Amino acid sequence: MTNILFVTTSPRGADSLSTKVAQTLLDDLEATHPAARVVTRDLGTDPLPHLGPDLLGGFFAPEDARTAEQKAAAALSDDLVAELKAADIVVLASAMINFTITSTLKSWLDHLARAGQTFRYTEDGRPEGLVTGKKVYVVLATGGIYSAAPGDAFDFQAPYLKHMLGFMGLTDVEIIRVEGSIFSPEAAENAVAAATAQARTVAQQAEAA
Repeated sequence: MTNILFVTTSPRGADSLSTKVAQTLLDDLEATHPAARVVTRDLGTDPLPHLGPDLLGGFFAPEDARTAEQKAAAALSDDLVAELKAADIVVLASAMINFTITSTLKSWLDHLARAGQTFRYTEDGRPEGLVTGKKVYVVLATGGIYSAAPGDAFDFQAPYLKHMLGFMGLTDVEIIRVEGSIFSPEAAENAVAAATAQARTVAQQAEAA
């Protein structure tokens, strides 16, 4: 059975373009994997706690020395790590806010980046990702054009996401961009149509593979 982790991040709810395109991709993937089990994390409506003393204490304190609050914080992080490790496919919808990812998505990554669980350092000090063998589809929504110059110099979303995912071992990452939607309603429609077509193509490629 195929396990799919579906993560949405936009605070715009049903109006989110990244979520709309990612949902289309998810629907097509489910059609090609009819027995798939889907786990959904809507970080826009159900945000995770940001890093704080309890979470950091839960990460670094010995298990038998944790407070009740630290245990609860660490348990949530453990659940998120388990969800990621169980997934064969990850579909991640990311909306650009002020040139980078949402704070809610950053919190998700902060919960996942756990030494000894999702990454480790080798004897020579190099980082090694421990979550491998998975396919990741990232749907990026941006009001402007950031896939080419001059906007690409201000894109702190795609490079950061690819770095963090790769840091944890998720190196098979395909980017789908919904970009240029801010210019007009017609531009937004065209951006969604182009991204949806790309999403359907990659879903068909996944089936062929």
